[in-house]
This record gives sequence, C-alpha cells and structure tokens, in this order.
Amino acid sequence: MQFRLFQSSVYKNRRTVLKQKITDGLILIMGNDEVGMNYKDNWYPYRQDSCFLYYFGINLAGLAAVIDTESGEETIFGDDLSIDDIVWTGPQPTIAEMAAAVAVTKTAPYKNIETVIRKAITSGRKIHFTPPYRANNRIKIAQWLNIAVRAVHDSASVQLIKAIVSQRSYKEECEIVEMDKAAGISADMHLAAMRYTKPGMKEYEVMAKVKEIAFANNGSLSFHPIVTIHGETLHNVYAGNTINDGQMVLCDAGAANDMNYAGDLTCTFPAGKNFTQLQKEVYEIVLQAHTSSVAMLQPGVLYKDVYLNAAQKIVEGMQLLGVMKGNATEAVEAGAHAMFFQCGLGHMIGLDVHDMEDLGEPYVGYTDTLKKSTQFGMKSLRLGRALEAGFTLTVEPGVYCIPQLMDSWKAENKFTEFINYDALEQLRKFSGIRVEEDYLITQTGCRLLGKKLPMTVDEVENIRAQALS
Repeated sequence: MQFRLFQSSVYKNRRTVLKQKITDGLILIMGNDEVGMNYKDNWYPYRQDSCFLYYFGINLAGLAAVIDTESGEETIFGDDLSIDDIVWTGPQPTIAEMAAAVAVTKTAPYKNIETVIRKAITSGRKIHFTPPYRANNRIKIAQWLNIAVRAVHDSASVQLIKAIVSQRSYKEECEIVEMDKAAGISADMHLAAMRYTKPGMKEYEVMAKVKEIAFANNGSLSFHPIVTIHGETLHNVYAGNTINDGQMVLCDAGAANDMNYAGDLTCTFPAGKNFTQLQKEVYEIVLQAHTSSVAMLQPGVLYKDVYLNAAQKIVEGMQLLGVMKGNATEAVEAGAHAMFFQCGLGHMIGLDVHDMEDLGEPYVGYTDTLKKSTQFGMKSLRLGRALEAGFTLTVEPGVYCIPQLMDSWKAENKFTEFINYDALEQLRKFSGIRVEEDYLITQTGCRLLGKKLPMTVDEVENIRAQALS
C-alpha cells in the first residue's frame, strides 16, 4: 500500500469503543473525494477526512463507511480500479484487501451505500453522521437522506460528535509517536527559516525553504505557512514583502507527517543579527507569558485559566514599558489586554492542526457547563476546558500591535484607565511577536512534543549571527 497504517487492532478497537457509545442506528463516516482546482482532473492536494483516518485508516479517495451499531457489521464502500484507472495509477490493492488491513471484512460498491441508508431510514432507524465541511459530501448526504442540502448541517448527530470527541481527545501511544515526528519536522522547518533568512530576501523565499523541509521528510503541510514581517496580522498569508534589517520575521508553520498527524510551531526572529532593544523587551514579555503558561500545564487545570495567566503576564510586561497602567487583574477582566493579545492561547492538535474543529469548538474545547466567552480576545480562545492526560495542544502567546485597533479604541476612549495611548504610539509600527510549541498532557504534568526550538533571546540571536556570518 502507498500509505502507512497502525496495526489493524488499533482501528478495530476504536470502532468497538464507538459502537459502545452509539447503540442505535447506523454510523456513517464519510471519506473525502478528489477536488478539482480549475478543472476536474487537476486536483487540489488530497487530504482524507480525519475521522475516516481515525476509524478506518485508509488514505484513499472515494470511500465511505457504515457501522451498524445493532448488528455490529462494518462496511467500507468503494470501487476497485478499472483498467482505465490502472493505466494512470498503476496497480493498487483492492478495496477488500485494504479493508482487511484495518480489520474490516465487508466491502461493497460505492453506489450501494444509498440503498443501505434509505432502507435503514424506511425501517425507522437513525443515521448518525458528523457535520460535512465539503460541499460534495453535504450534497451526497442530502440525497441519501432525502433532505434539503441546507438542512444537512443541523441534522448531524450531536451524540456521534460527542462520542468521537471523547475518543480522539485522548491520544494513544501510537499517535503520540507520530505527533513527535510531526512536531520534530516542524521544528526543522523553523530552524531552516532562522538559518536561511537574510536581509533583502522576499518572504516567499523563506517560505519556500520552510515548505521544502516538510516535503523532504516525506511529509506535507498541516496548514498554509505564515512567513511575514507583519506579525501583527494574525493569519497573514501574503508573502511578497522584502525583509529588511531591523525588522522581525514571524514564522508560523507546521508539518503533517506521512500519517497526517500535525505539528504547529511559531518562532519570531530578527531579520538581522540582533533584536532592537524594544523588540527584545517585548519578546521577553511574550516568552515570559509562554514559559509561565507551560509551567501550569497539568491535568485538572482549566486552559481558560492558563490563557488568563498569559494575558496578565502580557499586561504586566506592557505596564513596565509604560503603555498600560492600573490593576493588571482588572485590566484582563475588562478585556483591555486584547489591545495586544487578540487571539487565544492555543488549541487541541492531532490529525487536524485545529483538532476536530469540523466537529465544533463547543464540543472540542468546551463543555456543557463551560461555555465560550464572547469578549473580544477571549472569544478566540479555541480551548478552555480542563486539561486531561492524553490531550495534545499548542501554547502560543503573542503581542500584536495593530494600528487600526489602536486608532479605533483611542477614538472610543476605550479602556483609558488601563491603556496609555500617548505611550502606545511607540508601538504603532512594531508589528508582532508570537512563540508556539506543542505539548502532551501527562499524568503528572506535560512534556514537549518533538524537539526543542531555540527560544530565548540569546539562543535566537546566536542562530542569526551564525546565519549572517
């Protein structure tokens, strides 16, 4: 096979647990199809659905699976290659051979799935499925269930969503091995950026080097990288700027390894050999927020509280710079920290870089009793729930100096008891800083996934000095 699998027992055990959680009706797990970019056969890079990978492992387009929770029968639906296909792809294992490798004994042509589902509906049985995020799967499900396309999302099974989250949130040992690999490749991507960047380069030249490392390690990208001198723009995908001495480069990138497990790291470094004094001071604020957050990671701790700790560290640091004032705790409670810290502190990570985001943040990052905040800044916190052993997540504080936000809040006289708007002018053209690592929550605390990136000012400047010597 052209893809790696865990042992067949891993997939069988996962499905057994799922059947214990869902005891009525059929469970429908949709695989993904190839998608044309600008015509049918010029495809986007293929990515299998993560739930399909989790329960069935087969990294191949054109599949779907049904689990009968009452009979226990499991069926993979898909079509074997025709001779016309083989001309283009070469010989491949049959659907039955691939199914056997993940402990599934029954297969059927893809078109048969509609008959199976419609028969179950006629018999009054429930069809459990997750919210489809691709239009073609949404259309298929609408056709099979004989409902409007617009009704598909709301017809998804909350019971199935919660069952899947309750499994995928806790990483097995075999998964942690893969996540270490993905995070390790991701670290090498960032080291390449630090070592390759030179003043006068375009951002896209550095981005090309970052991407090269992922693919040279038989991986791909877990998301489109950010390589920018405008770190104040949180998801800046434009990469056409010239990198000049005196600026900083923010690199947010991650690898997906050959089993599709994701890494997600961020580093910020000077375009020249050294940070400026102001850059160094703000970098130290972000680093202190990061290290104090990591020190809090252990089972039972609300990640929301880790976020609030990071926010307070940032406020306290900005007070030392003279751009914030007043009581730091009250400033965070009011939301004034979001002048500099507009995003969350982190998210779950696994088969998806934002793990299980297609299932919904309220189910993945929060609980029935802990709801997501609507406050600007905190509303972007994807993970707030209490940490548990087996969780894997990112820690990524930052300071982002956004001129438009400065002007908007100043015009509104917003948080004047906490923000010194005159002093804030020194940061108008500062850009932004973020540092990020991936962690596993253990029984007693946490451990870093992958390898340690250079993060202190001295470590980063040493690498830059070597790169430019």
